[in-house]
Amino acid sequence: MLQTAPQSHSFTDFVLAAGYDDIPEEALERVQDLILDLIGVAAAATDIEAARIGREMALRLFNAGADDGRARILFDGRSASLGGAAYAGATQIDSLDAHDGYSPSKGHAGCGLLPGVLAFAEHRPELSGRDFLATMVLGYEIACRAGVALHGTVPDYHTSGAWVAVAVAALGVRLAGGDADTVRQAIGIAEYHGPRSQMMREIDNPTMLHDGSGWGAMVGVTSAELALAGFAGAPALTVESDEASSYWADLGRDWLVCKQNIKLFPVCRWAHAPIQAAFNLRAEHGLKPDDIAGIEISSFHNATRLALDIPQTTGKAQYSISYPVAAALAFGQLGAREVSGETFGDPDIARLVAVTEVSECDECNANFPADRLGRTVITTTDGRRLDSGIVRAPGEHTNPIDRNGLIEKFRTLTGPVLDDQRRSQIEQAVFGLGAPGAKLTDLTGLLYPPAR
Repeated sequence: MLQTAPQSHSFTDFVLAAGYDDIPEEALERVQDLILDLIGVAAAATDIEAARIGREMALRLFNAGADDGRARILFDGRSASLGGAAYAGATQIDSLDAHDGYSPSKGHAGCGLLPGVLAFAEHRPELSGRDFLATMVLGYEIACRAGVALHGTVPDYHTSGAWVAVAVAALGVRLAGGDADTVRQAIGIAEYHGPRSQMMREIDNPTMLHDGSGWGAMVGVTSAELALAGFAGAPALTVESDEASSYWADLGRDWLVCKQNIKLFPVCRWAHAPIQAAFNLRAEHGLKPDDIAGIEISSFHNATRLALDIPQTTGKAQYSISYPVAAALAFGQLGAREVSGETFGDPDIARLVAVTEVSECDECNANFPADRLGRTVITTTDGRRLDSGIVRAPGEHTNPIDRNGLIEKFRTLTGPVLDDQRRSQIEQAVFGLGAPGAKLTDLTGLLYPPAR
């Protein structure tokens, strides 16, 4: 019989009782930054094929039979079930790999959290901005610990959907005013049904599956609804077992929402260090594609398993290492356009990818997953060997992207799909959520009309 560890009680207290005034100002400020970043990625991803298919499938397969079970889909406006809307939103964000992550869990919390919480909030028009911010902070705290606990207690490396489902389920019960036992049932259901998909299968064969966040968000919403209806679940081992207790000991003391990494490039985080190294060399030496005779990339083992050839799909471009480094060197930028397919046939890219070699780096392996390190060495056509040295992926919490940097990223991502007025209104609404009297509806009214 499972021995319920003492932390299960503090877990439910944290979920149900922790409020805006219990959270440090730093955490509340940072979660606003992360919310804006997620909204920007969701908007920018609107036209990506995986996002479009996800929205249409939510409408076709996951619709609702009752008004109180419906929620609108991000940057679409049509309604699906609560679970369907969460699925579509998380799939859309996940389809453009530019959203926040937590390095120790090797995954992403916000991608599934935001659409899940917004789906529940659809029928809470009175929800204050402060309550929404507090709920999102708690989501990051729960999801990140659930991810580390899962990977610390099982042999496989699973996608983020496996553990973000637990957080979404807990938050659904919180927003519905449920009790401690209902929280326990909900997270037990979510852990049991969470998509424990093997991430390295997607790395080795990049597709539209990405990080499982769409299914994780949907499972979380469904699990909360089931528990609130009286459905019982087995105890969540990643939260309540003795083996997992150490992962929850600092809940409410160490605020992991402040330790999220931010992506400056819309590709797998594992490739960011060699990409940044390539940008550094390009800027320092004024390199042009014709100057480059060879490229050597070295990083940790998982990064070397990213795709090495020219991508044929957006999904493969985002799970590649040779292509984004080549694109960075060829164009001096790496954004949504460079993973959309418009540049896959560029002759400079083709030549640079062909002269790229990828290998493992002992120092990089030793520091993974706590840190993402990499190195890029370029041999020039005139015989020089330009070595970046070991470079850290930009945007780690130890050297964070500040609010101004995130606003710049948001504006760059959304420039093609949102007009200036709507973009400005979203920024103001997000950063006004903590003001007395602010309502979540001040923001959500801007998120559901279709993007341009």
